[in-house]
Amino acid sequence: MKALVGENNFDRYAACRVCGIRDIVLFADLNEADLALIQRPINEKVYQPGDILFSSGQSGETVFTVRKGLVKLVQFMPDGNQRIVRLLRPGALAGIEVLLGGPYENMAVVLQETTVCEIPVSVVRQLERETPRLQGQILARWHQTVRESEQWLSELSTGNAKGRVARLFLYLLHDGDDRCRLFSREDVGAMLGITTETASHTIAQFKRDGVVLENSRNNFQCNLAELREISGY
Repeated sequence: MKALVGENNFDRYAACRVCGIRDIVLFADLNEADLALIQRPINEKVYQPGDILFSSGQSGETVFTVRKGLVKLVQFMPDGNQRIVRLLRPGALAGIEVLLGGPYENMAVVLQETTVCEIPVSVVRQLERETPRLQGQILARWHQTVRESEQWLSELSTGNAKGRVARLFLYLLHDGDDRCRLFSREDVGAMLGITTETASHTIAQFKRDGVVLENSRNNFQCNLAELREISGY
């Protein structure tokens, strides 16, 4: 783990200023004078698959910006099964609910090697007081959270299994790319509200039909036209 900002006057804001995803993160609208107000370190940390950023009900003093990788937000059902309620990709903010003073609402589990910036809540509070530019980004993050939750319900939790799996592949693709990395079939099932067996069978059928090509374990090349047709897009 390394401290990106806050360690000394020189690099207090330099790393945030040159961040490769600066335009899509929480501090996107802050200028150099705003960033220079940060007094506590913002740490960059790399997590491995299976690592837990935070647990449901845990009190928290940190929000997390995903710089690279993929994180799942998990809810546990009364029967003990898990339901994945969102995926967090680069630029997403995890744990935003602690800014309201409450605990983390879900468990955040790393799916792929992930780099995050760990931002103390006290830093966010300080910047809220001293610069109005952050407030707009926080409101935008709340709106993004609601929009993505609604998208998750409407696109990945409805329709037949083939349509859901096709929409998941499309969701995981980056703009202009036809390749994506999947994860365990158990996680796929938990995301889509289908059984692990159904997830495995559907992906195997996609491979047989040439809808996707598995170049190496869980690394897929996708036929976008076929996926869109199956998904109903």
